[in-house]
Order: sequence, then C-alpha cells, then structure tokens
Amino acid sequence: MTIGISIALILASMLMVLLVLLHKGKGGGLSDLFGGGFSSSFGGSSVVERNLDRLTVITGVVWFVCIIALGLLLKP
Repeated sequence: MTIGISIALILASMLMVLLVLLHKGKGGGLSDLFGGGFSSSFGGSSVVERNLDRLTVITGVVWFVCIIALGLLLKP
C-alpha cells in the first residue's frame, strides 16, 4: 500500500511540475525575468488554459491526498 501511494506521489509531483511550467506567465513574477512579461489585453482565458487550470488543481489535490495518506500510514 505504501509503495503504491509513493509511486502515485512521484507521478503526481512530476505531472505537477510539468503542468505549472506549461502555464502562461501572467506578469509581475519570475516570468518577467525570463521574457514572459508581455501581457495580452485580450482578457479572458481560452478553453485550453481553463482545462490546464482544472488539470493542475486536480493534480494538486491528488498530490495533497497522497501526502496525507503517506503521513498517516508511516505514523509511528
């Protein structure tokens, strides 16, 4: 059980890093440092960006649940 949750945690962590890196910079942060400071004035998000946001939140919830489950399983 612990090994399965650990593998799920590793996969969720890697997916979370990938999803966060795929997000478009909104300006005012570290994205400005790397040339992502160009803000578009179109307003609103595309369907792809909304789906990316949802997938990132779902992955974050899975990651959080894995952390809590491992903490409870490995509690002495």
